[in-house]
Order: sequence, then C-alpha cells, then structure tokens
Amino acid sequence: MASALHNLSDYDTSTVPNGEEYKIAIVVAEWNKEITFALHRGCVDVLIEHGCKKENIATKLVPGTFELTYGAQLAIQKQKPDAVICLGCVIKGETSHNEYINHAVAQGFTNLSLQTGIPVIFGVLTPNTEQQAKDRAGGIHGNKGVEAAITALKMVALKQQ
Repeated sequence: MASALHNLSDYDTSTVPNGEEYKIAIVVAEWNKEITFALHRGCVDVLIEHGCKKENIATKLVPGTFELTYGAQLAIQKQKPDAVICLGCVIKGETSHNEYINHAVAQGFTNLSLQTGIPVIFGVLTPNTEQQAKDRAGGIHGNKGVEAAITALKMVALKQQ
C-alpha cells in the first residue's frame, strides 16, 4: 500500500511480539542524516516500547545507503543479532542513480537474509523529493523507522516459531 494512503506509524500494538530477549542491530546511513536519524529515533523508540532492552540494541553508521548491506553483514558477523534493521534514504534527484542503488540494496538485503538466516529489514526510503522523505520520517505519513522496527520484531518471532 502506498504510504500516501497509510500512516507508517499506525499499527495494532497487540500484534507486535515482545522483544525483551531479542538482540537487534540497526545500521544507519549518514547520507541524508536529517532523514535517516529521524528514522532511527522512531525505530529505537518502538523497539524499547515493545520490550527490547537498550543494551540489546546496537547502532552502527555507514556513509550512505549503498553501504548498508556491508554494514549489515558486519553486524551479523560481529554482533550475532536476531535481526538487522537497515535505515537509509535515496532521493530520486536528477539522474537515475537511485534506481541502481535501490535495486542493489534491496537485492543485497534479500541475499544476506537468505544466506545467513537473519532477517535484514528494508527501512530505506525511496522518495522522489526531500519533502516526501520528511513526510515519511516523522511527518504526515508517520515514520518508516517505526514500520521497520515492527517488521524486525515480527520476523524474529516468525523465525522462532
């Protein structure tokens, strides 16, 4: 569903597993940091709200969205998390660079999840404009970081079933 038709921060709290025993790694792109750091705040707040302990949430920064996949791989190898949440933002701009980056990153997350058995969560905004990004990083459409956190909790629970 398009986020223009849905608030990313609206969800049924009764369907979200308790994360008390979960170790979560968050990898955040520094590029577009006004956006990505807002995604991170929303993500961490929701993880804690749903029982994750602060000491079980580790955050690492990478230069840009393209580097998220490698950052996630390092987090899996070094931290042994139950899930990795990757937060980035690629604004379309004047060239088609966004298509190459977004495709490579999505494929990288999928491959990493399948190879390691650890859920790697796609918390990357792919807007056409900076305003659309702000609208999805705590603005009128909520916060994609919230959605990424909920997805991570649900995927860890699914894995443990």
